[in-house]
This record gives sequence, C-alpha cells and structure tokens, in this order.
Amino acid sequence: MRKRTVISLIIALAVFLALGFAMYLRAKAPPEAARLLPECDAMVYIKLKNVRLATHFDATPVTRTPYFQQFIDATGIVPERDLDEVALAMHRVPTPLPHKHGDPVAEIYTSEVFVGRFDGQRLAKYLAARASARESYAGVDIYTVPSDDQTLRVAQLGYDLIAISNMPQAEQIHSMVDRSRASGLSSPGSSLLAAHYHDVPQLPLPAQAWGIGHIALPFSQNGYINVMGLQLPLPEDTDLVASLRYSGSIHLRVEEFAPDEDAAQHTVEALTAILDLMRGLGAEHLQAQPARDPSAVAMHDILSSVTLVQHGKRAELDATATSDELKALSAPHHTTADESSTPADTSKH
Repeated sequence: MRKRTVISLIIALAVFLALGFAMYLRAKAPPEAARLLPECDAMVYIKLKNVRLATHFDATPVTRTPYFQQFIDATGIVPERDLDEVALAMHRVPTPLPHKHGDPVAEIYTSEVFVGRFDGQRLAKYLAARASARESYAGVDIYTVPSDDQTLRVAQLGYDLIAISNMPQAEQIHSMVDRSRASGLSSPGSSLLAAHYHDVPQLPLPAQAWGIGHIALPFSQNGYINVMGLQLPLPEDTDLVASLRYSGSIHLRVEEFAPDEDAAQHTVEALTAILDLMRGLGAEHLQAQPARDPSAVAMHDILSSVTLVQHGKRAELDATATSDELKALSAPHHTTADESSTPADTSKH
C-alpha cells in the first residue's frame, strides 16, 4: 500500500513538473502570431488588445473608404474592435530596374497574421465572391483577391487566425499554413525571430509592440535610413530591435546590433550630435515664442528624455513620453492672433 502511494506521488509530481515546464516555455516563447510569419527581412508585432485597453482608441470615430466599409458590412469585422494582435513581416525583393544613381531598386512586400474575433462563414463568403482564384493547400482554402495594383492571398488558419500575403508567389502563405499546422511550441518561427526575440525586453512588463530585423526598410533611401528628411548614421541593412511598453507613460527602446564596438560607438556619438542639435533648435524655438506652443513643449520634453548608451557591440536609445505629450503632438496646430497677423493687417487697426 505504501509502495503504491509513493508511485502515485511520483507520477503526480512528474505531471506537475511537466506542466510547469510547458507553461514556462510558453511564457518565454514568442507570440503565436509572430511564430507563424514566414522568413523575412523584418517583422513587427503589436498586441492591440492591450493598446485598446490602455488608450480606448476603438471609441474614436474612424473615416473609412467606401471599399473598406463594404468589407466591414459584409464580414462584420471592425478592426479597431475585433483585432487583438497583428504580426507583420516585410520582404525585400530586388527588381531588375536600376535606380537613377545606380543603386538597385527593391520592392517591399508584406505578410500578416491577424488574431481576433471573426465570423468565418461570412468572411469565406466575402472572399469567394471577390477571389480570382482559390487553392486548397493542406486542407486550407487560400483565396487570391485582386486589390488595387496588387494581389492578396488570404487564408483563415483557425477560428481566430487570418493570414494574408501580397508576395507575387504563394510560398509565404504556404509557409504560414504549414506553421499553423505544426504543434504549438514545436514551431519556433522564422530564423529572424529565433535569432533576436530574446532581445525584446520582457521586464518589468512585456512590450506591447516590438519590431526586429531591418525595420528601417520603409525609411531606406540611397542605402541609408531617412526619417522626416533627416539621414541617420545607420546603413539600411542595420539589424535593430525596437520595443514600445506602456505603464502610465510610453517607453521606447531601440537597439542597434553593430558589427563591432567601434561601429556602435560611432552610432552613439553621431546620434548624440544630432540629438543635441535638435534639442538646441527646440529650446530656441520655445524662447522665441510669445506663448508656449503645447506641441513644442511636448517635443522638447520628449527629446530631453532621450538617452543614448553603448553596451559593447550594441548601441541603445531609450525615450519616454506621457499620454498628454503624445496628444499635444497629434493635436492640430492653431496659430495665435499675434502669429497670424501680417504687417498689412496690423496697419488697418
């Protein structure tokens, strides 16, 4: 009797440890939506459910195009209400046409995974009515839907999962279907995710949004990253890990993975010089104003929060912004009476 009790306890303990280990692995693993993405040059993940709870952006009225409104009416999917997670992969595909300066031209294509609440039957009916072709792959219907000047391939991977790709070939959508059919954690995701997901900050709180890889692809021009007309001292193929966390205020972190310590030091020094210049111009602008512009004050405070440090081969940028500061930046600018008056107007009074 005692022997049987000991065996039962050992079995119960083994099951408990196995469950605990599985839960630990699941907590450390990337989100499923990100694991389903195909091989790519960069990826971005946003946990919209948490962002919605923090900002209530779903309560803000949205102006939609007639085409998009038809999609909502037909499927019942309201993105700001029904989407909980979005994972997006970017693919750089070279084209044979040269740039006027001799640089090769590359097209940026995307693949996405959406997690949320969908009416599968209504969605399938909508896609079937607009698809130019339909393929059955691994038991999943893949719809080819013309959209403007591109072609979308759409597949419903589960009751709460939708995959989309606008790549010219079907390889990427097939990859997402294959990954969705793999069992849970046995699908580690793309090589990019496996290489850098552990660099995404998880403490003190997991990031609500993050991106890894050559995430400057949309801002690349002539081999470098250009933001708002400003060329940053970073090649366009620089590996970056960026993250956003919200805990009363928004915390941005961007890490560059440089080839060596000298390159990381150069990045910090160059960005520090640019940051000092921007801070100086912002301070002069504030001093020259008769009335303090809330957006200028907010930009000054955000720039003041930015720190740049080097950790070996890594260059790290951190910045924080409050909700009020972001609202001030996004609010329309209204000129004061003094700013809007011209000499001609003044002479009339």
